Amino acid sequence: MDLFEKCHGELMQYVGELKSNNMYPYFTPLTSGQDTEVIMNGKNTVMIGSNNYLGLTSHPDVIKAGVEALEKYGTGCSGSRFLNGTLDQHLALEKELAEFLQKEDCVTFSTGFQSNLGIISCIAGRNDVIIGDKENHASIYDACRLSYAKLLRYNHADMEDLERQLKSVGEDKGILIVTDGVFSMGGDIAKLPEICALAKKYGARVMVDDAHGLGVLGAHGRGTAEHFGLEKEVDIYMGTFSKSLASLGGYCAASHEVIEFIRNNSRPFIFSASITPASVACARASLKILREHPERVAALREVSDYMRKGLKAKGVKIIEATTPIIPIYTYTNERTFLACKMLQDRGVYVNPCVSPAVPVGQSLLRTSYTATHTHEQLDRAINAIAEVLAALPPYDPDKAENE
Repeated sequence: MDLFEKCHGELMQYVGELKSNNMYPYFTPLTSGQDTEVIMNGKNTVMIGSNNYLGLTSHPDVIKAGVEALEKYGTGCSGSRFLNGTLDQHLALEKELAEFLQKEDCVTFSTGFQSNLGIISCIAGRNDVIIGDKENHASIYDACRLSYAKLLRYNHADMEDLERQLKSVGEDKGILIVTDGVFSMGGDIAKLPEICALAKKYGARVMVDDAHGLGVLGAHGRGTAEHFGLEKEVDIYMGTFSKSLASLGGYCAASHEVIEFIRNNSRPFIFSASITPASVACARASLKILREHPERVAALREVSDYMRKGLKAKGVKIIEATTPIIPIYTYTNERTFLACKMLQDRGVYVNPCVSPAVPVGQSLLRTSYTATHTHEQLDRAINAIAEVLAALPPYDPDKAENE
């Protein structure tokens, strides 16, 4: 059998059909910066598919910080943090993050995906058990494979199932419960109070992937643990710079002993080049704005609430949550791709989420919002979404099962 046979198999034939019909929704280039409106296909487009939650990608202070770092440090570090790739800026960012998140220490990684790989594969080993929500991010699943620990999954947000899994683990095993803080597809928030209570009961540790929680939840934007008043109960925070902090990279915040262990044992950390100087500077500038202007977090909630109310008023069925992620069911892959195309034609960008990223028959449009969206932009998006959904072919459950 030819190794490359899969490269022209059924999946790629389907991709080819989508492209030939001008229905392929991926890799659409922007010819402008990331903002609430972008230039896409030569036209002004309302961006409601970005994770730029606080609207800082275009903030002048963030841009200035990046330019100044380029001028002072150059374009890259040319090495890993473990060897020649540590700048004073990396250490400053880690100190500032630890203070903001009220943890003893922090270590940064080159991407958010790599952060989960680096944390979980280092902390959990062959004699340990990881218990995770079935809707956790893909990077968590890959990290579990890399760790060689046994993975147990509990049904999404099902605390009875989580306890059943905890009961099945022997006392000689270390246990790590891992959950998204805000789930990236559904936009719902983890049941952190129940998770922490069960962890305490069964002697487990808790790790929260707060990629979509930082800058979104809590009075100060510190994330899911602050939202619930459980900052002392969560053992490990993981997060990213590519969303609220308008840069690139990720972090782990925990006790000093845990962070020191990761610094000296995490293979994805040790064997990867460090975050570029400009990315570090932009993350620091964004964190400074978040610390000094928590009203941006409140503005994001107002924008999200306005959009929910407007969509409901138009009869649009949404998945209920309280975060800036508002998913809209389109059910089938075909209807999803068609909806994305029709929305782009109307100057609105949304993210298509289809199987296998979501279960068959539960394809959706993932919309997400920014603190700096205007009501005029949101109204345009609301009207376009309502029009497009009304114009889609009827949903056929039998057809969905065959996709």
